[in-house]
Amino acid sequence: MVFYYLVFLAVVQGITEFLPISSSAHLILGRDLMTAIGLPPAQGTAADQLAFDIALHVGSLGAVLLYFRRDAIEMVMGLVDGLTGRGGPRFRLLLLVIVGTVPILVVGFLVKDIVAGFLRATEIIAWMTLVFGIALWVADRTKTTKHDPHAITMRDAFIVGLLQCLAIIPGVSRSGITMTAGRLLGLDRPLSARFALLLAMPTIAAAGLLATYDLYKQGNTRLTADAVLGGGLAFIAAWIAVALMMRWLRHANYTPFVVYRIALGLLLLALVYGTGWSPNDGM
Repeated sequence: MVFYYLVFLAVVQGITEFLPISSSAHLILGRDLMTAIGLPPAQGTAADQLAFDIALHVGSLGAVLLYFRRDAIEMVMGLVDGLTGRGGPRFRLLLLVIVGTVPILVVGFLVKDIVAGFLRATEIIAWMTLVFGIALWVADRTKTTKHDPHAITMRDAFIVGLLQCLAIIPGVSRSGITMTAGRLLGLDRPLSARFALLLAMPTIAAAGLLATYDLYKQGNTRLTADAVLGGGLAFIAAWIAVALMMRWLRHANYTPFVVYRIALGLLLLALVYGTGWSPNDGM
């Protein structure tokens, strides 16, 4: 893979995976932009590119696991508590994440082929970016009533999980919709982001495992140098993005992300309806 293409994809994936701005939309639009300005597309076999995508997910997952390592350890210990019948707060945290994750695993498995088709259209990405940016702005004005993970109910987790299913549509943003749902349910800003990123752990892991299985079926499981470098860059970019976002939300709100989404959505709509630009329609 061309070096600048590798760096671009890895950094975009790492930065946007956990911010409420949709990583899938940015990767689709980014590839289209590079093609539009005459840069050559990614090279390599389909298996090489799939291995690269898996590495980006693994790198991003590693970053969020490192940042929330205490929560990750708590959930592992919660599994032990559950298996030994002790229960307790650690086991409850694990159950919250499981309840919030099951819907997207089921829906994602059932409709993944649909997502790979017409839902990648630029027009859809534009509208989803705009509409769910406004939804985040509205939700961020909800009165805060919950400041601790122990205040999250199983009902809350299930509602967040159901809404997370909308993230199969590029432009919605998995992190964005889960943060929006959390704020609507009264979670404060740091807690809404924290719970959203805890839900990202099993979701990204499941997506990576599914992609790995697809790679295995292709009969080519070699790990390329591109994949290793891409995963490392995605790890660094994701860790920085998560750290900065969590620090910001301790003292401020989601408004910068809302403004960015609205501006991007309007720009894309202007391009689509004004010039007819829609390079990925029909993909």
